[in-house]
Amino acid sequence: MELTIPVNPFRTHGGVKAPHRKHTAQSPSVVMPPPQQVVIPMSMHIGAPCTPLVKVGAEVLVGQKIGEGKGFVSAPIHASVSGKVKAVGKVTLGTGQSVDAITIESDGQMTISPDVHPPEIHSKEDFLNAVKESGLVGLGGAGFPTHVKHASKDALDTLIINGAECEPYLTSDNREALEEGEHILDGIFAVMHWLGIQRTIIGIEGNKPQAIQHLKDLIAKDSRSNGKVGVLTLKARYPQGAEKVLIKAATDRVVPMGKLPSSVGCVVMNITSVGFLGRYLESGMPLISKRITVDGSAITNPQNVIAPIGSKISDLVAFCGGYKGEPKKILYGGPMMGNASFTDDSPILKQTNGILALNEKESRLPRSTACIHCGACLTVCPMNLMPSMFEKYTEFKKVDELRDIAVLNCIECGCCSYTCPAKRPLVQAIRIGKSMVRKADAEAKAKAEAKKEN
Repeated sequence: MELTIPVNPFRTHGGVKAPHRKHTAQSPSVVMPPPQQVVIPMSMHIGAPCTPLVKVGAEVLVGQKIGEGKGFVSAPIHASVSGKVKAVGKVTLGTGQSVDAITIESDGQMTISPDVHPPEIHSKEDFLNAVKESGLVGLGGAGFPTHVKHASKDALDTLIINGAECEPYLTSDNREALEEGEHILDGIFAVMHWLGIQRTIIGIEGNKPQAIQHLKDLIAKDSRSNGKVGVLTLKARYPQGAEKVLIKAATDRVVPMGKLPSSVGCVVMNITSVGFLGRYLESGMPLISKRITVDGSAITNPQNVIAPIGSKISDLVAFCGGYKGEPKKILYGGPMMGNASFTDDSPILKQTNGILALNEKESRLPRSTACIHCGACLTVCPMNLMPSMFEKYTEFKKVDELRDIAVLNCIECGCCSYTCPAKRPLVQAIRIGKSMVRKADAEAKAKAEAKKEN
């Protein structure tokens, strides 16, 4: 089958017209000085957490590996500042999760470790090992280790770069496209070469015309492209950046329930992830910093900040001029899929792409009333699911029914809750329902294994 770059996106189902509020789209990224202290969690990815490699009192340097992942689905963690290890132990993140973490007192020097050097790559195995050692995980929010995604045994023909950035407020990926275009292409061509992929489609929403044109101009001038890389202008409709939705829009392929994108020949990378990869292959500096959109009605000077991983939310807010009034809610990420933090002492993570601080008016939740059975949630669901039934079956603990109507296929985008005229807490119910199904499946599996052993 001949592969072509689509000119227009294929039709997708559902979605909502969420307000964009891209206040910082024209704000060039600003590098924040190292804070006095960073707290680096040993779990910043899907999969097994890392084991600390340093002890209290040890001197560490920028880029030095301080956490090693022992499981295949894991990614190493590196020091984001130079200084002395102050503590190694449990910390509670702003989301309530308790994890191991390494606290480093910065010396302000940002001295680079001698271990930092460009990787030597002569084979696909070398490439996968380099990606693993870089500490790269999905930087769009999911945090899935990239080397695991690239090690798929499925035949891959299409690399899809996710530059949609459809969440309100967030503009960090837009700035990546405008500021790191050459490195984005370097990362793309490296992935295509070592994974044997024939084409790349960069998907960007149409409300980012500067980024679209900039990347098109760079591609046109790059002799490596040869018609195999193109930019697809997506409709500005949330959630265009959801992985399965993006695959459908870019290729018209549908990822089956419970399957990965590789099952339909695709691998999806966030645009910041592939930009980082291009930089890493050039410099050898692992993932130690992130560009983060700091915005919201309680922020004095919203902007895009490049900060060391492990910096506290309060450090970023202070760098942006502090709060203009008391924040009533602080979010990691955007308002549609972000997670609330109960404190601004919590650190930013590898997958943090935004910090929002909202005032009382902007964070106030509407009062929920009884479902009126209008079907609006079904209309907007990008996965063609039945959110109202998920809520009902969760309430009555009907696990088999939840499984039968594919609750695990929900991507938790929030379109259903956003559009519901009764303001039902649908996403919250769905999360509970999914946990019920997973728990039941795990118990059934354990019983089956025990029976087999006996």
